[in-house]
Amino acid sequence: MTKREEKFYLIRSDILPESIAKTIEVKKMLEAGEVDTVNEAVDRVGLSRSAYYKYKDGIFPFNAMMSEKIMTISFTLEHRSGILSRVLQYVAEQGGNVLTINQTIPLQGIANVAMSVDMAHLTISTTDFLDGLQDLPGVRKAMIVGRG
Repeated sequence: MTKREEKFYLIRSDILPESIAKTIEVKKMLEAGEVDTVNEAVDRVGLSRSAYYKYKDGIFPFNAMMSEKIMTISFTLEHRSGILSRVLQYVAEQGGNVLTINQTIPLQGIANVAMSVDMAHLTISTTDFLDGLQDLPGVRKAMIVGRG
């Protein structure tokens, strides 16, 4: 059996169903230490425990998703001397720290690279960082494929 592909959506909070919005409130209360138990939190917001447990593992605040410290980036690079070196230099200049690199053997002038980067000390936003990578000469594609 294969794992189902996960899809993520960015949704305005004012159009969320009430049970989803209440689940978010319960998670905030638990994280902030305002309550000691799930029972106490769901009672306060008027949500059933079963609804909370149904949704809790699939709801994340947008800023939590963007603040992860380790990011895995997939690149499609032209196979020319110095391209990967420029990518590594850019990452370092922006405060990133490369943790792992995996490159395939280039085929038809293109190399695929997967790179894990510690983003804890990044000096620019994640969006600007990714845009900067995309703009480097020889980088055909750069996209985030994972966060950890």
